Amino acid sequence: MESGFIRVADISEIEAGKTKKVTAGDMEVLIVNFDGVFHAVDSLCTHYGGDLSEGKLEGNILTCPIHGAKFVVTTGKVVSPPTEPLDRPEIENLPTYPLKIENQEIFIKI
Repeated sequence: MESGFIRVADISEIEAGKTKKVTAGDMEVLIVNFDGVFHAVDSLCTHYGGDLSEGKLEGNILTCPIHGAKFVVTTGKVVSPPTEPLDRPEIENLPTYPLKIENQEIFIKI
């Protein structure tokens, strides 16, 4: 295994179309299974810090449960701003993390 990767889950723990929040070091990361391909994104919305593990995943779009910002889980890109801009009208893309699968285990690099 390449240096810096941390084991966070088994692939059997995350069905297609589902997510799982995991801890990697001192960070919480959301692992997403989109059509059998796994992706790792930050678990907190960049708008107001909403817990994206409680959000709705439709295809490759993840919606924040607090203000409705939408992100592409494969890239972290914002595709729809929040429904309530509050004092932060700008919203950043979600950070994404390198992910590897070895022996049915998921590893991410922070």
